[in-house]
Amino acid sequence: MGATITASQSSPTRRLRVVTAALTDIKLAHSVFALPFALLGAFLAKPSALQAQWGVFVGQLLLIVACMFFARTWAMLINRLADRRFDAANPRTSRRAIASGRVSARQGLTVALLAGAAFIMCCALFWIIFNNPWPAILCVPTLAWIAFYSFTKRFTALAHVFLGGALAVSPLAAAIAVRPEALAQTPALWLIAGFVLLWVAGFDIAYALQDLDFDRESSLYSVPAKVGMRGALWLSRLMHLAAAAFIIGAAIADARFGVIFSLAVAVIVGILLIEHLVLARRGLAGLPMAFFTLNGIVSCVLGAAGITDLLA
Repeated sequence: MGATITASQSSPTRRLRVVTAALTDIKLAHSVFALPFALLGAFLAKPSALQAQWGVFVGQLLLIVACMFFARTWAMLINRLADRRFDAANPRTSRRAIASGRVSARQGLTVALLAGAAFIMCCALFWIIFNNPWPAILCVPTLAWIAFYSFTKRFTALAHVFLGGALAVSPLAAAIAVRPEALAQTPALWLIAGFVLLWVAGFDIAYALQDLDFDRESSLYSVPAKVGMRGALWLSRLMHLAAAAFIIGAAIADARFGVIFSLAVAVIVGILLIEHLVLARRGLAGLPMAFFTLNGIVSCVLGAAGITDLLA
């Protein structure tokens, strides 16, 4: 077990190592799952070019990216803190920074609170700079919602759905930050959020297969622990089938989406099919490709294609 970073080291060095260890542990690269959908939500909410200056919108986008960074840092560190005893007992996760002791629980909580405070400050800037109070009004409930997932595995197998819901708020929150009334005027936003919820929940069920035995032994709730590997894979497939219907609906619901987004949707449906073929043929050995590589492609392709169509 790694030694906790102690006060005997110089203060700046110690703090830098704590932050670096914490951020490395929560894998910032995995922000790729939600950030493209937040940006897509922002572009969907953007008024027409005649009604809004690009300088204002770029400022909003920069704040949205900052909010996404701080919100994910908060949520993932709360997850690591909540699960530290389970993570320490699970061979797959025992080397995580907080579980292994390389970062103490107090240090992890400090970084999480700083990230949460930074998120609140960024949300307040929407009110100060852009005269939009809604991000500031909703920032604390948002932090509570995205942290709540970390505790759901203790009482419900629907924990995967709560994780999907935490990421599904990304396009909706970004739209509120740009133009709150867009939620009522843009059905595609809700359809995209529905896609994200089902897509994330579906691949998280497959990812949880790695911990099927551990979850059962530890009395933790998950779909694989409740229904076994075969049942979990079928439920994941059904969720991704429903997710495909939602994203096809989004492509139809908004006339601003054209050929590029439609082609991207077709590609994404194909990728989801490939994911499940990989899992069916290779089992747990196929998870790295299905979970990380293919799902990263899904979000990037949809986000880029949608934004390209909206700019056309």
